[in-house]
Amino acid sequence: MTDPVAQGVPADAMTRLAELRPGAPGGLFTSDLSVNEFLLVREAGFRPLGLVLGSSIYHVGIQVGRWSKNMELDQLSGAMYHARELAMTRMEAEADQLGADGIVGVRLRVEFRDFGSDIAEFIAIGTAVKADDTSQNWRNNKNQPFTSDLNGQDFWTLIQAGYAPLGMVMGTCVYHVAHRRLGSVLGSMGQNVEIPEFTQALYDARELAMTRMQAEAQALHAEGIVGVYLDQFHHQWGGHTMEFFAIGTAVRPLRADHVIAKPQMVLGLDR
Repeated sequence: MTDPVAQGVPADAMTRLAELRPGAPGGLFTSDLSVNEFLLVREAGFRPLGLVLGSSIYHVGIQVGRWSKNMELDQLSGAMYHARELAMTRMEAEADQLGADGIVGVRLRVEFRDFGSDIAEFIAIGTAVKADDTSQNWRNNKNQPFTSDLNGQDFWTLIQAGYAPLGMVMGTCVYHVAHRRLGSVLGSMGQNVEIPEFTQALYDARELAMTRMQAEAQALHAEGIVGVYLDQFHHQWGGHTMEFFAIGTAVRPLRADHVIAKPQMVLGLDR
């Protein structure tokens, strides 16, 4: 079991987690699942244990890109990834302390604070769950609780289809998009024309983020990644520097011979 104190989980959180552990006197679960999501997670065979979270307040340093060159700002890419990883690790440590098999409905947020222009809080939050079926090992190949950003409905569908989540996988790339030279700007003024240097920059940046996300899934021995989405953030770096962030849930089949049930048509009676 991961040592949550060593991971940076505060003492107050440890007290709260002790009260949430199954069998604790007066214990109750906490969850940010909606009512429908809660019922579907229960229908899938999982009991919510408690809300778990991780936080990291991080100073994101400065790296200057060349004015006329498309380039990744690798120091900033590393900072944004490491800060999120710290938050995720602390959330997983809280879930581990509860004896959870996984965490569903995970949300990752970045919020810049008033402590300074380059200081941001990275937050990971989700609901720790325990499987009713103890014959199946739901943890991933690193013996950590699985993490998933799927909502309750998608989580239920995934389990019903014979698949299990392994973990949230992500990739990030902070990229500086070159400024256009004056001659190039004047040459395309008033014309419908592609700007190839911009196209290539955004293409390259997204590709780097996607490749890193896929590498994380391969490390988990996943069959694939579902629910992938790509985000783009300017944060506080100005118009020519942005973060490209790819995230999804890595999955594996629960058994080799599973058969996906055919969808059934539902006819609504509403007018």
